[in-house]
Amino acid sequence: MPIRTLIVDDEPLARERLRGFLKAEPGAEVIGECGSGPEAIAAIRRDPPDLVFLDMQMPGCDGLQVLAGLPEGRRPAIVFATAYERFAVDAFDVAAVDYLLKPFDRERFQQAMRRVQDFLVRSREPAAPAAPAPAADRITVKADGRLVFLKPEEIVRVEAADNYVMLHLVSGRLMLRETMAAIETRLGTASFARVNRSAIVHLDQIKEIQPAQHGDYTVLLRDGTQLPLSRSLRGQLDRFITGKR
Repeated sequence: MPIRTLIVDDEPLARERLRGFLKAEPGAEVIGECGSGPEAIAAIRRDPPDLVFLDMQMPGCDGLQVLAGLPEGRRPAIVFATAYERFAVDAFDVAAVDYLLKPFDRERFQQAMRRVQDFLVRSREPAAPAAPAPAADRITVKADGRLVFLKPEEIVRVEAADNYVMLHLVSGRLMLRETMAAIETRLGTASFARVNRSAIVHLDQIKEIQPAQHGDYTVLLRDGTQLPLSRSLRGQLDRFITGKR
């Protein structure tokens, strides 16, 4: 099957150069070109390609915003092609297949295409049944440009803070640019539980479940923190009481 490819760049000469490289690449088919971020989002939604060569800075929105505007489970392979080196870390954070720094030559372009081919082969393979995830023995988070390695028992609770989450640790705190849903998935359910929309707690940190007014409950942690137990998560109560994980 040909690799259906969309070129997204606000510079006509850059699009022409990529088009020439792709024309000489066996198995690649250019299905369109876009000169702005919003135009790219519309084109990808209308006719999803297999591969997008994506510039980083463009009119309307940048390359990262283009990705954010696409359904996460249906994203094409992304190769950023840009003159800006400083966005490389952000690009790989959103699972880009490769990052081409302009001006790149044909050899570097071909290397990116090999990576794309490997990526597409893996993504088209039938997924094996997922085994239950074991409890993580350490959790890696990115805070202030650092990679911090934490043991689950070091985390007392997680608190939502606008577009960030706050990790309350046994000693100290860390602010992360991450969603509650993402951190909940990474923490798993072996040692942690969601008690309300804005809080996740380590089960070993729960000291008491106290009745509150109108049939509600409050979760009391060992450090004295009190958290309301969401009615929608009331089914967690038995788990807190029995300690089943």
